[in-house]
Amino acid sequence: MSLSGNRTQYVAVAALIVSMIIWSVSGIAIKHALAVLPPFTMIVLRFVPSVLIMLAIGLIWRKSPLFGLQRLELKDLPLFLIAGFCQPFLYYLLETYAYDALNSPTIAETLLSTSPLLSPIFAAVLLRERVTKYNIIGIIVSTLGVFALTLVGSTDYSIGNYWGILLAFAAVSAAVVDSIMMRKVPAKYSSLSFIFYAQLISLLFFLPIWAWREGFGALTSIDWSATDAQVALGCVAYLTVFASVIAFILFCFALRKVGVTQANAFNNIRPAFTALWMFLFFGEHLPLAKWVGILLIIFGLFVCQKQEKVSDC
Repeated sequence: MSLSGNRTQYVAVAALIVSMIIWSVSGIAIKHALAVLPPFTMIVLRFVPSVLIMLAIGLIWRKSPLFGLQRLELKDLPLFLIAGFCQPFLYYLLETYAYDALNSPTIAETLLSTSPLLSPIFAAVLLRERVTKYNIIGIIVSTLGVFALTLVGSTDYSIGNYWGILLAFAAVSAAVVDSIMMRKVPAKYSSLSFIFYAQLISLLFFLPIWAWREGFGALTSIDWSATDAQVALGCVAYLTVFASVIAFILFCFALRKVGVTQANAFNNIRPAFTALWMFLFFGEHLPLAKWVGILLIIFGLFVCQKQEKVSDC
């Protein structure tokens, strides 16, 4: 592999790590936002500004290969429709109902962390993307680390409604299909263009449901001067700027450089970062087994990247 190829690989890995760090805080921010805001209201407040921010950036840096906003051609519309429908729209709906159907949030979080296991299958079938033994070994080791991190210390392993398992895997499948669309969309579209059009289409799916289920009444019924409401708005602002714009653009950029299998493998590191934030800032106890889980995740990611260094990944 050339020096420039190595540099591209390192930049892509750095972009993936930054996006996972940002997303690892998203769950905490969503939890605080939902303490005040109804779910669809939170989604609308999150994605309307993110779409507008990306529109402004794309128009200002129109000629940038990363941040430029290209005109959507009609022949490419199906790819963006599938992407926007799959994530965030379908993923968020399925995720919500999976949490509701499954008794244990721990079980739900574990099932929803399995996208790296499904990615090689989807990538090989739909993209003919080569999946190496290092990819498979690294993903399995990293996923074992996720299981150790999320399941150790849990006292509730009851399943509840078994439909929840199907919903969780359907949500993960929707997220992986969205990754496939990132890879399949023509290179003429910048990363920002892909995320902008996908989120705009997804927002068009969300708005009718929000108007039907919650509407403007959900906004007027909140005391916005209250401290918890202001905290919720701060969390939504974080989700808008960092999770919905910066992290998605970085992830899209990296995925188009390293492929679906390797990029989605980094999703395993999100629970590790979340656990570290809870340990550092909220005093949550991390037993030895969870530290072992974190180390397994990191080691698995290194193994998954190994083949890239010899031009096989």
